[in-house]
Amino acid sequence: MATALIAPSILSADFAHLARDLDRIGNADLIHVDVMDGHFTENLTFGPGMVTACKRAASVPLDVHMMVSNPDETIDWYLDAGADMITVHTEASTHLHRTIAHIKDRGAQAGAVLNPATPVGVLEDILPDLDMVLVMSVNPGFGGQRFIDGTYAKLARLRALCEAVGAAPRIEVDGGISAANIAQVAAAGADVFVAGSAVFGASDPTAEVDRLRLLAQEALDARGDVRS
Repeated sequence: MATALIAPSILSADFAHLARDLDRIGNADLIHVDVMDGHFTENLTFGPGMVTACKRAASVPLDVHMMVSNPDETIDWYLDAGADMITVHTEASTHLHRTIAHIKDRGAQAGAVLNPATPVGVLEDILPDLDMVLVMSVNPGFGGQRFIDGTYAKLARLRALCEAVGAAPRIEVDGGISAANIAQVAAAGADVFVAGSAVFGASDPTAEVDRLRLLAQEALDARGDVRS
């Protein structure tokens, strides 16, 4: 059966107490690091030093989401800093196949990201090479946004396309994930869930990670996938 993975986004953490907040999500499956360059997105966030700090403070694998205009020029900074997974936006990568191959050659897992307006079909020819597809359920740039309802149908289309081409990447969703919708998101096709405000805004982030995972896993079990 597919396994639900929870990836808290440190974009919603308290940067003045980052080590404390990372300790509070030590039960997470991944730590999601949103890298924004102020060009591809309106916001500006983390350099490779943040990845180095997270790597030093936490044992959870780092899922680094590159929201940048020049991924080929910058991904090595984050790989050198200790990223375990790099996802790059299809909208920003001129030669996506080459970029994905480079990340894998460096020993990390590689994924592609789809913005809300980007159709799943653009990934058809590269799906077998991907470890993960990240579907944005908000427009990238800021945490705390409302989940876009059209994401449910998009996840179903992506899942069907993966099955049609015989590919089995993880399907991750980022934006507006909470206990209120995570089961429905899982039922639609996702198995990796980025949650920022829902986790770090909870009175007990550790317990919230466990609660989100349980809700998602129950939906995955009902879905009946054989992917692990």
